Amino acid sequence: MSQGTITIETIASEVLRGNPIGDPFVRRVPIYLPPDYDKSSARYPVVFVLAGFTGRGLTFLNDAPWGETIAERMDRLIAQGKVQPMILVMPDCFTRIGGSQYINSPAVGRYEDHVTQELVAFVDNKYRTIADRDHRAVVGKSSGGYGAVMLAMRHPEIFGIMASHSGDLYFEFCYKPDFAGALRGLKKYGGLDKFWNEFSTIHPHDREFNALLNIVAMSACYSPNPNAPHGFDLPFDLETGELRDDVWQRWLAWDPVCIVDQHLDALRSLRLIYLDAGLRDEFNLQYGARIFAKRLKERGINFVHAEFDDGHFDIRYSVS
Repeated sequence: MSQGTITIETIASEVLRGNPIGDPFVRRVPIYLPPDYDKSSARYPVVFVLAGFTGRGLTFLNDAPWGETIAERMDRLIAQGKVQPMILVMPDCFTRIGGSQYINSPAVGRYEDHVTQELVAFVDNKYRTIADRDHRAVVGKSSGGYGAVMLAMRHPEIFGIMASHSGDLYFEFCYKPDFAGALRGLKKYGGLDKFWNEFSTIHPHDREFNALLNIVAMSACYSPNPNAPHGFDLPFDLETGELRDDVWQRWLAWDPVCIVDQHLDALRSLRLIYLDAGLRDEFNLQYGARIFAKRLKERGINFVHAEFDDGHFDIRYSVS
């Protein structure tokens, strides 16, 4: 079986330079080139593959027991004729708090611009791509699936194909259940300031830790506030836990199921919308996918929606 190659590009991002939380502006971005790329003059479609929360592009290269790396999977699928030869780009949009959701935030940085303005141009200029939206896709899992939906809706001139695997959809179900755990975590770890300064050294990563880190990161993305401590508002009262409705409404303005009608032309223009999730997803993301699919159907927008009998983790096989 012919083998593709992985090259790792080092990219200095101007839009991430001087970002608010001091993350590196130089990023290492793996790129998969299909078999025989160096022997051919052909041009290839491009897929931007977005990692989930706490992940980055380099994590796609990890070996796993009884599994395949992304390069091995692509080589097999191309050899079997299940997919055509293509280029994969795996951005690094990791932040010190776990992720960026692939959107711009004054509390985190301009990660949407990094992908859409910098990486797309870099790849098209350096590699033999078919440089148009109909041959450029964005896909991802979990927070990466959320990023795929948002980037496709907000930039249909760049991406003509979108796939969301277990993406963060319907915030009422996927984030709210973590609020109580985040509140317990705030008490357990000595408050927001202490957690913010020390979370990278906290072990073990138990249920309260994970809930708090997730809600802190999502607050930085969805409810930034330059006048608030650390640059964002939490969506609940720190003492009583009562929902802060004004902040929650700012979160919902970033929930794909709530903003379908703002992006109808973009969604109708996509060559493919693909959604899936496990029937037992630990973050309830199967319901968000169902709701998003229902809203697309009601508006006459074509899509593919699938479910599989598993949860949220270790599900790479489900898209192979």
